[in-house]
Amino acid sequence: MALNVALLDIIACPVCKGKLKLDKEQQELICVADRLAYPVRQHIPVLLVNEARQLTLDEAETWRS
Repeated sequence: MALNVALLDIIACPVCKGKLKLDKEQQELICVADRLAYPVRQHIPVLLVNEARQLTLDEAETWRS
């Protein structure tokens, strides 16, 4: 995935306005606070709540740090 990592300093979760973390393996942007994973399609973040998937408790715990 060629998502520009510098974007992570600029973009935020549309729900809580918090920081997002990049999951390169799954091609998703993770919001730990809301337990949401936003897809990245063709190197473009899709920051629409209705496109996000809910993280399980285990997944959310993995991203807390």
